Amino acid sequence: MSEAASESRTNATEYTVSEISGALKRTVEDVFGNVRVRGEISGYRGPHSSGHAYFALKDDRARLDAVVWKGTMSRLKFRPEEGMEVIATGKLTTYPGKSNYQIVIDNLEPAGAGALMALLEERKRRLQAEGLFDTGRKRLLPFMPRVIGVVTSPTGAVIRDIIHRIKDRFPLHILVWPVRVQGETAGAEVTAAVNGFNALAWDGAIQRPDLLIVARGGGSLEDLWGFNDEALARAVAASAIPVISAVGHETDWTLIDLVADRRAPTPTGAAEIAVPVKADLEATLASLGARLKAAVLRNFERKRQAARAAARALPSPDQLLALPRRRLDEATSRLGRALSVSVDRKRARLQGQRLTPATLSRRMNEARTLTGRDLARAQAAFFAIVRERRAQFSRTATRLSPAPIARRQKLQGDTLAALARRQDRVITVRLERLRGQLGQAERLLTTLSHKAVLARGFALVKDADGAVIKHAAEVASGMALSLEFADGTADAIATSGMAKPKAVAKPAAKAKEPGNQGSLF
Repeated sequence: MSEAASESRTNATEYTVSEISGALKRTVEDVFGNVRVRGEISGYRGPHSSGHAYFALKDDRARLDAVVWKGTMSRLKFRPEEGMEVIATGKLTTYPGKSNYQIVIDNLEPAGAGALMALLEERKRRLQAEGLFDTGRKRLLPFMPRVIGVVTSPTGAVIRDIIHRIKDRFPLHILVWPVRVQGETAGAEVTAAVNGFNALAWDGAIQRPDLLIVARGGGSLEDLWGFNDEALARAVAASAIPVISAVGHETDWTLIDLVADRRAPTPTGAAEIAVPVKADLEATLASLGARLKAAVLRNFERKRQAARAAARALPSPDQLLALPRRRLDEATSRLGRALSVSVDRKRARLQGQRLTPATLSRRMNEARTLTGRDLARAQAAFFAIVRERRAQFSRTATRLSPAPIARRQKLQGDTLAALARRQDRVITVRLERLRGQLGQAERLLTTLSHKAVLARGFALVKDADGAVIKHAAEVASGMALSLEFADGTADAIATSGMAKPKAVAKPAAKAKEPGNQGSLF
């Protein structure tokens, strides 16, 4: 039995596992070298750390493993997402390590506009649930921005329309952040532009814009898909600078239209929303100025009329001064009589007193006593003040020392010396920078000068009037020419030419520089 079984086994060809796997791999790749498979993405977790993406395509009855290599992943026009229905183009192959087959995807596209719209609606519902579309979080646009940042393609008609419209309405400074507005990198570039404008400092070398305009012309849903990027929508919602969305035509809409602080129907409409009309503002200002002037004049006239009415109601100066004048007259009459009475009283009292030597002596002794007492008090007070001042001076003298003054003087001297050294270094660095700039300008002048071309063996041909001759058709037979070389000039006469000869020509060639001889053509 064992011998028969051994003979039966040797009748079939034996294969190794690797040979079977290789044969299956070649068969599958030859038969299914290029296929298009429609299915729903399943198990997608984003690119692997290596940059490749592994997931599966499935329908209601089967499942097919799929792989997208790193190079192909970077060329995809959109980002795959879990549950998205797509059409994958690639080739089938086997993976011997697991004895299964898979599709290596070369291109991936949504399964029609319906799939894109479904994906867009799903993103819209998710962002709306987070409150990114709420009107309450949107900011008011500045009435008169100083700087406007525009995120768009630098080569399209959109940027020209925006600049032209802003220039017509209210000229101001415009910063353009160039981006791609279509393709797989459009969403990431626009997101980086919005974040980049927000990262600028208000007082930096590049002034931060007061308003942002994200603009693009019209197109299909696929063309505008970059502006439906979720990261871009979140960047616009988080922007500290107000954003105007001007993507597509009035009938088109994207996610950033719902997130932006203001949506414009067209890029030109965005420019009209961003700035007012300068002429209208000037006219309004002139009108308000005229109204203000008229109001001031009317108010001044009313005040003048009120002052005149008040003046008519006030009494005259004579009426105001009548009572004080009468009081003054009465006081004047009483003053004369009062002086006479006072003089009489003083005279009577003086006549009643008697002056004797004893009285004078007594008065002098009393005055001398008072004077001596006051002198003693003054001397005592003076000596007390002197003692107090001397003690105060002694206390102050112990605290005074030249050392602090010397230290401060040395510190100020060191500071002055340091400033002098810094001044010398700054002057030296400045001179070196200017010397370098002058050298660069000199080298640039030498490079751009025609002298360098002449030094390589070329010559500059001029006619008798000194005009440069650029074409052979301008030279006539017998025409006097001037040839400029690198080391001098020489005269010559053309022996042949295409132009009609002039009536008068110079008789002979004569060198203008020593050592140079004329030549004939």
